[in-house]
Amino acid sequence: MIGLVSVLALSICSASPGSKNPFNAEALDNKARQLMAQNDVQGLAVAVIEEGKIVHVAAYGQRNVEKALPLTTDTIMYGASFTKTAFAYMVLQLVDEGRLDLDASVAELLPRPLPSYKEGKNDFSDLANDPRWRDLTPRIILTHSTGFANFRWLEEDRKLRFHYPPGSRYGYSGEGFYILQLVLEQGLGLDVGQEMQRRIFDRFGMSNTSMSWRPDFANNLADGYGLDGSYEPHDERSNVSAAGSMDTSISDQARLWAAIVRGDGLSAASRAELIRPQLAITSPYQFPTLLNEIEPRNQDIQLAAGLGLVTFRDSSGSAWFKGGHNDWTGNMVICLEHQKRCAVMMANDVRAEKIYPELARTILGETKMPWRWEYHFE
Repeated sequence: MIGLVSVLALSICSASPGSKNPFNAEALDNKARQLMAQNDVQGLAVAVIEEGKIVHVAAYGQRNVEKALPLTTDTIMYGASFTKTAFAYMVLQLVDEGRLDLDASVAELLPRPLPSYKEGKNDFSDLANDPRWRDLTPRIILTHSTGFANFRWLEEDRKLRFHYPPGSRYGYSGEGFYILQLVLEQGLGLDVGQEMQRRIFDRFGMSNTSMSWRPDFANNLADGYGLDGSYEPHDERSNVSAAGSMDTSISDQARLWAAIVRGDGLSAASRAELIRPQLAITSPYQFPTLLNEIEPRNQDIQLAAGLGLVTFRDSSGSAWFKGGHNDWTGNMVICLEHQKRCAVMMANDVRAEKIYPELARTILGETKMPWRWEYHFE
């Protein structure tokens, strides 16, 4: 039986001034339990932010069904691509300090040419005969407009290549984040794991979050469940990856997104740059990433790339969102900028993505969130 395991409710009913859809915690908890039961979702965690303040954090279901272990608000879950936005936020702190220029070429930022790096995920030798690597910048990487596939192993020959000129169009790619991580490590001499810990996780009180595996995580860890209900043990990620190695909890993610929506730790200019529509998104769906078709409905909501997130125009004004996904994980955050209202949803069961539209409506009311683009939902 799916039940409410742990709840932090700072307000049973809270709303921004003038909000037409006040948040109701009891209604959310009931809706979450109902939708989970209907869709065989094993574990789900949510957080609600109103006016930049955390008003509700809850966990439901199980972190491990086979052992009947409950999911709690402090259970370690896979952050997946939530990592990318946290990393972008850290990068903007470096911009504020004058240590990084968003529009500088990686040729200027690295101590040697990018194709000369040939080790592991930092093997960029495939680009040796294509000078377009010099056109890559931190801004192009953070707006997912590098021209790469999401990952090179998705290519038939598993080689890295440009499919279009850098900066010309949106195409989600983790490969670019490897390059920007390399810039910080080789160009600025930084340890990305340590910088994320100091600048983001420690700063925002995220005591159960790390960019690499911690042994103490094993005591309260969420394993994953696929579309067919298959079980997958939580991966102990030992290598720091700006593209998606963050382990975290829903309580910590509530703190992160509340800080981001408030703009803590950034100048007003950099905070504005984070959510500014930088590049119009014309693709019908986010995945697969290299579709050439154009979706005119994107213009209706001004769908665009921000820095490490996606922006759109809602009825109340600007809004933005970020997903995180693998075969056993489904995460989503949606924020309405004007009212500083956010719905944060995490699951150790990818089937939860099917219930996110209704959960988001329960928290935020009707929005123009482009579910069709994110999940192929119409």
